[in-house]
Amino acid sequence: MRTMRTIYWDKSTNQVKTIDQRALPGRVEWVTLKTGEEVAAAIQQMIIRGAPAIGVAGAYGMALAAFQYEAMSSTKIEAKILETGKILQAARPTAVNLRWAIDRMKKVVFSNASSPEDLNILLLAEAEKIAEEDIQTNSRIAEHGIGIIEDGDVIIHHCNTGSLATVEGGTALGVIKQAWKQGKRLKVLVDETRPLFQGSRLTAWELQQEGIPYEIITDSAAGFFLERKLASKVMFGADRVAANGDVANKVGSYMLALAAHANQIPVYSVFPFTSVDASCRIGSAIEIEFRAGSEILDVKVNEKKIAPRGAKAINPAFDITPNHLITAWITDEGIIYPPFKVSARVVLGEE
Repeated sequence: MRTMRTIYWDKSTNQVKTIDQRALPGRVEWVTLKTGEEVAAAIQQMIIRGAPAIGVAGAYGMALAAFQYEAMSSTKIEAKILETGKILQAARPTAVNLRWAIDRMKKVVFSNASSPEDLNILLLAEAEKIAEEDIQTNSRIAEHGIGIIEDGDVIIHHCNTGSLATVEGGTALGVIKQAWKQGKRLKVLVDETRPLFQGSRLTAWELQQEGIPYEIITDSAAGFFLERKLASKVMFGADRVAANGDVANKVGSYMLALAAHANQIPVYSVFPFTSVDASCRIGSAIEIEFRAGSEILDVKVNEKKIAPRGAKAINPAFDITPNHLITAWITDEGIIYPPFKVSARVVLGEE
């Protein structure tokens, strides 16, 4: 399953090119990133988003630093690359894929006593490897996941987990796309996903490109469709998964899973197995990013801001869905069922 590529290294300029997701669905606009700091800013500004894509962006950001500081001595360039890694990590603290990718790049720095030119080559090769692995990982997720999609399914999907959230293919939305390509009749109810509308802006756009039937619903309407049995499944991604199976994902996932559980509708969290943070025992230990209140307050209806002048807002970007609300994980290692802690240990070869 090969679709559009969201982020890539331009070998002619040694720069990173990525789709500006803020411009969608109105236009497809590409942004050029020249430094690791620019990559970090792109992550913070939601030019790049989606845990897998952010991880790859972090790897590319460290490769950019190697090119940026190549005139320095080996010792100084290594220090600058590691400093860039810290800046990148701070750009999105909740998403474990970013830390994972940065740690892989650090190993290259630490394990190679190389000239700056050689370090450039080695870091870029590792970043490209991480990017290609993401594409292959998403393909395996889709292969494993299509079995849970039944003909006639109506799926509530939260946030965006398609090609835009990865290098290529997608996680939860990648499963849906693959099921559609295999001829399964289905429809997607797209949660708008407040406050930045990743559902109604991005997921709806991707589904439209594929010709997959969809309808946009407000986040608060999901319970209505679940209670009336007008939806048969719930699917969303994951930015970090604790060892006990608790899932950190885009805010609103918890309420959606609660409503689905209350109405005996299965809930699937779909992600690469690298999103499992074995060092994090439970979901409450996951750091939650809070974003600017303006993302809520500046929304307009009839060309007027919805909030009164002087209003304040608190804006968590993620929430934690407890493991007992999740029917199964769909990963590149297969479909994993509760008890998640035991299942994860088996996949990791620890039992």
